[in-house]
Amino acid sequence: MSLQFSTPILRLPLLITGISGVAGYNALPYFQQRYPGQVLGIRPTQTWQLSGTGILAVDTQDRDGLFELFEIHGFRSVLNCTGNCALKSCELDPAMARRTNVVSAMNVSAAAKAFGARLVHLSSDLVFSGVGEGGYVEADPVDPVTVYGKTMAEGEEAVWASGAEAVILRISLPMGPSFNRHAGAIDWIQSRFRHGRPATLYFDEVRSCTYTDDLNRVFELFLAGGQTGLYHAGGPRALTLYQIAQIVNRIGGYDPHLLKGCPRLDAGPMPPRAGNVSMNGDKLVAALGHQPFQPWPVGDELFPTHRSWHFERMDDEPGSLQWLSERLYRYPPPRRGVG
Repeated sequence: MSLQFSTPILRLPLLITGISGVAGYNALPYFQQRYPGQVLGIRPTQTWQLSGTGILAVDTQDRDGLFELFEIHGFRSVLNCTGNCALKSCELDPAMARRTNVVSAMNVSAAAKAFGARLVHLSSDLVFSGVGEGGYVEADPVDPVTVYGKTMAEGEEAVWASGAEAVILRISLPMGPSFNRHAGAIDWIQSRFRHGRPATLYFDEVRSCTYTDDLNRVFELFLAGGQTGLYHAGGPRALTLYQIAQIVNRIGGYDPHLLKGCPRLDAGPMPPRAGNVSMNGDKLVAALGHQPFQPWPVGDELFPTHRSWHFERMDDEPGSLQWLSERLYRYPPPRRGVG
């Protein structure tokens, strides 16, 4: 059964949690534009820099505060983007990781269940170790190597245990801007290069990147749908972290010598690194009736073909933050055929 809608009909109002992360930060303006006055986002109370229309400061670990918010606004749908993906921070403070990635999932799903709200919960490809050849499917057993991955897997179990009407989407690296310009894959890498600092990325950690614009449309379809269960929401093109950094370096016009590469095992034990955690999205494609994700980045000319690819600069390449924004945060609209 596929989820095909000409115009998705959401149960409103909608709550988006975790808007300080890349996925939530980009989802909030998308849904607020689509459903004016009917979408609220919440951010951690300590993230005071993030403010604006429809943004509230509520910690999802605060069960009473969360339930009070539901009572006031009567949310009928929830997009739960809460999660702390800072690998080293999670390793050094497992209690914090559990509060953010497990207790929050327990509280949000409990509130959704109590108030009869539809729930789309985001998890991660890092619930897998990546010791094999990638292409993980939903039936594969989880075997995380990091505290972050372990707590995200626990968060999934908390959602199922709540009995809420829920879909869990395992995402990889959401490619879009961050609110502080140094979170997420693109902004962390380019913040290093922007300030003339080196960045070391790995030849053998493989991810399934997706544009946040594409993710938002997938979120909308599942929020409007009636299916439950687990889906892998990774893009169709798998890239190593080193390749991602090559792309950011060249498209942003940064000094190519700032990019360093190594096998993940040479990075040391803290934090441990996963290998090839690329995901197979066939189940998602079957549910939606189409492939919702463009390959990141759009354009074969932006795909690295060897380890020195980012040194190759053409005379007509703009190499700028503007070009990076136009091609790595977003992508050009498809050309329409003539006749």
